[in-house]
Amino acid sequence: MKRLNVIFAAAVLFSAILFQSCNKNETVEPNKNDESILPANFKIDIPDAISGADYFKDSNVDTLQGSDIYQHMRTFIYVGDHAAGIVNEIIHVIATNNLSQPMSFSFVSDDDGRTKHVVIIENSVFEGIIWEYQMTITDEDAETSDNTALQIFWNKNPVKGIALLNPYNIDRTTSVEYMETMYRIDYSEMFEFGYETHMIVTISGLPLDDPLENQYSMKTMKMFVGKNANMISVFGNSDHPNATFFNSEVGFDWAFAAAGDRILDIGVAEVGLPRNTLNSSNRNTLLVENSIKNVFTNQIYEIWPWIDSTSVQSYLYNTEAPGFFDHGGFVQGGTSPGTQYNPLLEILPGLTPYNPAEINELEIEFKP
Repeated sequence: MKRLNVIFAAAVLFSAILFQSCNKNETVEPNKNDESILPANFKIDIPDAISGADYFKDSNVDTLQGSDIYQHMRTFIYVGDHAAGIVNEIIHVIATNNLSQPMSFSFVSDDDGRTKHVVIIENSVFEGIIWEYQMTITDEDAETSDNTALQIFWNKNPVKGIALLNPYNIDRTTSVEYMETMYRIDYSEMFEFGYETHMIVTISGLPLDDPLENQYSMKTMKMFVGKNANMISVFGNSDHPNATFFNSEVGFDWAFAAAGDRILDIGVAEVGLPRNTLNSSNRNTLLVENSIKNVFTNQIYEIWPWIDSTSVQSYLYNTEAPGFFDHGGFVQGGTSPGTQYNPLLEILPGLTPYNPAEINELEIEFKP
């Protein structure tokens, strides 16, 4: 999936440059004996069973199966999971310098040869909340004032924060296609929404592939991840403006709800395929009325009303909900492979995706 490349590139860049940047042109010298003010973690790990980048089928719709839809969901969840991993890696790398107080410093990136400037301040207001700290990284060689690469707002104890990231300003060797791409990670360890820890991953402005090459490329997404012990709950949506299946309708949303066990590395998921402009937050509408089986069935009979029902049922094998996963990915749909999935099946009904119309119109902006 070509659109994963920018995420991998950003992760490699920051691992390379930030580790050795904090002793260059510093306004305040870090105190190596003090505890870092940066949070120790800013991410929840999602089980591989429901998150993986090893699958992206050819876009020929005449071969698209229900199992493909479930596997695509794993890829889309992986995109969000990896975006959160970038922010977490940045924080970890900077934290190795034990930054114990507000400060500023600059460095020259080995990747794009441009000067980046880092500023950490106290008591910053963002979205009506006073945060203990704010860190901002900018590209100082930018020709315009639109040069912010990263902003993180956070409280230290308990950890809660928001991170905003622009991959183009992080590394200007990134294609200009990504100039408007933004990631946002909301992370909390404050036992909110019934979870010990949760994060919300939002991505906007992803450039779309040529529909003839990949009609399922993603423009925006939003995903909630909650953790209680070893149980991980995930729900959200990814927007695919060029997606088609059997008839002439174009523009669909992968609406998903999933639960996984991190120890057993298994998962269950429900996936709906509503139109990406549908204005609804109703779980039944998103995941039942627009289930894989219903959408496929309706479109197949619309195009081929004379088709033999036995052939249709055979084709719709594995479109039943929920889908079941193990460490290798999708296993089967509809029927549980075993009792180990029962705790996850109990979680699933309480998870509802977001409104597709709102995901379709998502925009992420830095604090001015």
